[in-house]
Amino acid sequence: MGVFNEKKEACGTICLKYLLFTFNFLFWLAGGVVMAVGVWTLVEKSDYISLLSSKTYATSAYILVLAGAIVMVTGVLGCCATFKEQRRLLRVYFVLLLCIFLLEILAGVLAYIYYQQLNEELKQNLRETLIQKYGQTQQEHITIAVDKLQQEFKCCGSNSSSDWVESKWIHFASAEGRKVPDSCCKSLTPRCGLRDHPSNIYKVEGGCITKLEKFILDHLKIIGAVGVGIACVQIIGMVFTCCLYRSLKAEPY
Repeated sequence: MGVFNEKKEACGTICLKYLLFTFNFLFWLAGGVVMAVGVWTLVEKSDYISLLSSKTYATSAYILVLAGAIVMVTGVLGCCATFKEQRRLLRVYFVLLLCIFLLEILAGVLAYIYYQQLNEELKQNLRETLIQKYGQTQQEHITIAVDKLQQEFKCCGSNSSSDWVESKWIHFASAEGRKVPDSCCKSLTPRCGLRDHPSNIYKVEGGCITKLEKFILDHLKIIGAVGVGIACVQIIGMVFTCCLYRSLKAEPY
């Protein structure tokens, strides 16, 4: 009877090992996805981050990159701990899983909080940025970001093209009499911003605020979904780890 119980326990341990190994492989792949989403958010549209006064959006992406990197290392550690059947490694693996779980939940929560306050921040800061910083010395990154924003989203000004009337830039010699930046033009040509007629420049209702807000909200949904989704999957890994740890602890040496 004792031999039968030992075989039953050994069989259960083997099943848990293969389940945990499969989980770790999938978890490793998921880590790559998480890191890729974070890097994509930071690199693909990094110019727009400079237009935001809050660092929450960038922080959420950085957390995902960090969590993704740790996930990939943890996945390899989990495979080693599983096949070597070392309880100490399993304990380290479980702690790392818990840390990653908390990091990804944090990224999801930050994304959700920023989701709620984004509209107000853009209203308060985007227009001020265009008026005060566009075309200024040592603010070249802002100028590039604004030009890219207006061209890519086919918009002009924060709320409308009339925002540029109050801009410091139009009074500079470098503006050469332009009423709006050339990036407002439907057909981008040198000094096309001299004429602000609707046939020449983008007259989008809501201006660039609505376009940028929609873009960032879409990205925040992705960041939040990836962070919370992977975190929930990790619960399964922690359960498998606990079961395997207890199974190994019960086995005689």
